[in-house]
Amino acid sequence: MPVLRVATINLCNRQDRWQERRHLLVEQLLETVPDLVSLQEISFPVRQGRWLRQQLNLRLSGSDKSPYHLYQQPKKHLIKGYYEGIGVLTKLPVIYRDAVGLGYGGRVALRLNVELPTRQTLDFVAIHLHHVPADKQARLEQTMKLVAWLNGRRRVPRQIIAGDFNAVPTEPAIQYMKQAYRSAYAERYEREPLATYPTALVSTDGWAGCLDYIFVSTAVPPIHHAQLFCTRHAPNDNTLYPSDHVGVLATIQL
Repeated sequence: MPVLRVATINLCNRQDRWQERRHLLVEQLLETVPDLVSLQEISFPVRQGRWLRQQLNLRLSGSDKSPYHLYQQPKKHLIKGYYEGIGVLTKLPVIYRDAVGLGYGGRVALRLNVELPTRQTLDFVAIHLHHVPADKQARLEQTMKLVAWLNGRRRVPRQIIAGDFNAVPTEPAIQYMKQAYRSAYAERYEREPLATYPTALVSTDGWAGCLDYIFVSTAVPPIHHAQLFCTRHAPNDNTLYPSDHVGVLATIQL
């Protein structure tokens, strides 16, 4: 029976020791080799997404052309010197792509319609919501716009939405998502992760929480396995992690 592995990881842009931590990211992605990966905070000036795709492909096939292809979407409102966006790494054929603006600093959602090994199609959506902790209503507005977009023109039954929602499980945005979608991690463990942010890569005031999720529509088969990944620090430095977030990975039996 074919399986589908999907994941999400926030790259933390080029900040916080990117040159040192980037090989940790590659190594830990290679341990799982997801079919689809939602990426957030991609730095375009340093070609971060392209570098990651190239390194994964060279290690997997000896060529920078396959098995992964990269699709990127910049924020619509660009701040000088901080040109970033979201993206998807995919091993699956892409039938079409589109995007929608979500406001609040030019946030966007990127959708790839992909062909599964079963010849069915699936929408895989990368998302990164508004980051200000107090602005819960803004994130609810963004999720409502997202769901309306996905279920409007070109709707397909099988949908997976993955990314950094910048919202803890009790927030209205996450509760709204759970009215129509299943959380992959919670489906396996009956709860969300205790925390996906931060790692010891960054200094904080001690707060930690779950901000990263994979949601699937009712037409997607049951989740076979779910886990956190990109969770290990460098062997000789317990403050050097692949990112300031850990990732979420889910396996689905098709």
